[in-house]
Amino acid sequence: MSVRRKLFWAMASVIIAMSLIFVLITQFVVRASLDYMGLTDRHAEIGELSALFTEYYENNGGSWHNVERIRLDKAVFSAHRNASVMLLSPEWDQLYAAGDAVHEMIFRLGIRSAVESKGETVAYLYYYDEEVANVAKMRVGISSSVTFLLFASAIVIVIASLAVAFWLSKRLTAPLASLLPAIDRLGQGNLGIQVPVSAKDEYGKVAQSFNAMSYQLERAEEVRRNLVADVAHELRTPLTILRGHLDLIQHSGRAVDPEQLLPLQDELIRLTRLVDDLHLLSLAEARRLPFERKDTDVKKLLERVNDRIAVDTDRKEITVTMHCATDRTTVVIDPNRMTQVFLNLLVNAVRHTPAGGAIAIRLEEETASGKERDFLRISISDTGDGIDPEHLRYIFDRFYRTNEARTRNNGGMGLGLAIAKELVLAHQGMIEATSEPGRGSTFIVKLPF
Repeated sequence: MSVRRKLFWAMASVIIAMSLIFVLITQFVVRASLDYMGLTDRHAEIGELSALFTEYYENNGGSWHNVERIRLDKAVFSAHRNASVMLLSPEWDQLYAAGDAVHEMIFRLGIRSAVESKGETVAYLYYYDEEVANVAKMRVGISSSVTFLLFASAIVIVIASLAVAFWLSKRLTAPLASLLPAIDRLGQGNLGIQVPVSAKDEYGKVAQSFNAMSYQLERAEEVRRNLVADVAHELRTPLTILRGHLDLIQHSGRAVDPEQLLPLQDELIRLTRLVDDLHLLSLAEARRLPFERKDTDVKKLLERVNDRIAVDTDRKEITVTMHCATDRTTVVIDPNRMTQVFLNLLVNAVRHTPAGGAIAIRLEEETASGKERDFLRISISDTGDGIDPEHLRYIFDRFYRTNEARTRNNGGMGLGLAIAKELVLAHQGMIEATSEPGRGSTFIVKLPF
């Protein structure tokens, strides 16, 4: 059964049950009130008549024989207009009648009372007068009218409520109905499919989450395809070079000079580095990379990294400055892993900074908004060409290069920033980049104290 039907029948059951309970309770209250109204006036007269007939029955040896000879006190009849009495046996046979009223009227509109002897009902006494009849008619009329109105109102309310329940169930489940075909298409491989967000409630949030998930799946599939293509390309190039050199050596038929093996060694080193980087990145993404965390002075660590790139900065006459705006520069990190991060960022900065340019390193404290933890903020800025906005959001992806024309010989393999990101995330930190084309780039690393 669909959710719409379940919701409809649940609401319908509650509506019908509540209507029936309301009708029954109202009927009970109205009938009890009417019965009380009809029995409060004639207790004295009925009690006197019941005592008279009970005395006759007992004095007559427990028989109603010749009961019609009883002459009732005229005072009983004179007090009320058109008063009449009728006595019926337990088998509903008429035993006695007095008064001018029609027997059927006495039976239908009169007040009934049981005549008991020694705890046993021996007859039923009906008392009738015009006032009692009017009250009985009023009681029957009110009871019938109330019953009719209750059931008619209940039917109308139930029908209207069922219509509203059907409309509500249809409206409430409409967003799910529109989401199901999209889920089916997503399951069939149509990644990236989007559904309209028609509300701001929980259904709207579900639609937004579905759209985000679908986009991420499409993006992940695209990354996977690009990864396979890039890996195949990066592996093919050194393998092709190795094969070509080996074929050349084989066909030459001469002894191999050591100088001829150097290009082969370079390609093997490049191939080994690629495999190692991919392995390192896979372990970092799977959170299986071992870390040796300890208190580390990041300022001193950056100074050591700066010394390692001094040869390249001196060759390009690039000025490197470091400014520390805080005394708190010690954080708990793996110094070897973070050295790899900062070395990658500084090497990239040197690579993209023209001769005579500048690189600025700044350390300062920062409190993340909405969080209690403080961070050490390390920013590395250069005066290079910058990064276009359409490339900026993808620079931490595997094998992504901002310059498609860049070759393997004048740039990296596109894994450095992806590895740096995963290493920073493994330290519960954050890494981001800002850039203006033509005015340089800034890479920011935030590490929690």
